[in-house]
Amino acid sequence: MSAEKNKILYNKFSREDLKKELSQENFDRITLSFYKYVLIKDPLALRNQLFIEWDNLKIKGRIYIAKEGVNAQLSCPKPNWNKFINSVHSVKGFDNIPFKIAIEENRISFLKLTIKVKKQIVADGLEENEYDVTNVGTHLNARDWNKFMANGAIVVDVRNHYESRIGHFKDAIKPDVDTFREELPLIKEKLKNKKNDKILLYCTGGIRCEKTSSYLKHHGFKDVNQLHGGIIEYAKQIKKYKLENNFIGKNFVFDDRLIETISNDIIGSCDQCGNKCDDYTNCNYVDCNLLFIQCKNCQKKYDGCCNNECQELSKLPKETQKQIRKNRRKPTLTSFKKSIRPQENIIKRNGNS
Repeated sequence: MSAEKNKILYNKFSREDLKKELSQENFDRITLSFYKYVLIKDPLALRNQLFIEWDNLKIKGRIYIAKEGVNAQLSCPKPNWNKFINSVHSVKGFDNIPFKIAIEENRISFLKLTIKVKKQIVADGLEENEYDVTNVGTHLNARDWNKFMANGAIVVDVRNHYESRIGHFKDAIKPDVDTFREELPLIKEKLKNKKNDKILLYCTGGIRCEKTSSYLKHHGFKDVNQLHGGIIEYAKQIKKYKLENNFIGKNFVFDDRLIETISNDIIGSCDQCGNKCDDYTNCNYVDCNLLFIQCKNCQKKYDGCCNNECQELSKLPKETQKQIRKNRRKPTLTSFKKSIRPQENIIKRNGNS
């Protein structure tokens, strides 16, 4: 068996080691995302092939592969950009995939390479007979999107609540949901009397709109449209063509940057003191890792933690913290809800401190 076949196809380094490695790089990185619905006969074989190729190119990121397609967010060293493009385009069906390049390219976005085989590239809970991804809504560029917004079209945010907390389009319908699978039936219900109206859908990079527009068209909606390339591409186009910016605040992204600035408006608030803020962070106590909004004053006060208990636990020796994690049983539904609905939990546990 060749050396490549024997290559370990998973990351085996600690977070600290990975950060150190990235800090020593002497080149810039390009952060990007892409997706495509396309039939993949053997997702596992493709997964292993891409891991070997992209690990050699020092690619970092999170990629999901399923029989229905690919969904990728990653960073690529600029010196390896052409080799990476050739690698993607060499895969059958991937030859015309559009790339969404991040606005803030050079910030560290991913620490390691993770490629997983999934049942779906976006978890939606739908049955196969509820959508057809070959029949999706009309793709709009930023100019047409703005025009339809100005003419009173219905704008729908196809993201979760923690994303729209810090940024959204003006007057958008923002479903208060924790997961994409909860969102689809709720959107259909909210729009049930609007089947003949012009509907505008948007999300981060476009992939959730593909499924949502297909779902709505399947259920009888006549004029479904979606923002091509999502908020990421919209931000690039309004800057390039000097268009009006109808997005207020920041765009939440699913990597270590957490946000991209689209406008200077701050619409969020610190989960601990309530002051205006839109800086997302993860609790500094690693066994908690709660995603929440924290201002600089509270970051200093709580040592980057979400509450007093986590603050004290974070000061324990590393070995003690490891033992706590080892003894802890699998996460419960309560802990999952805590990770996505932080505000009530933080206020309750911090009291008036």
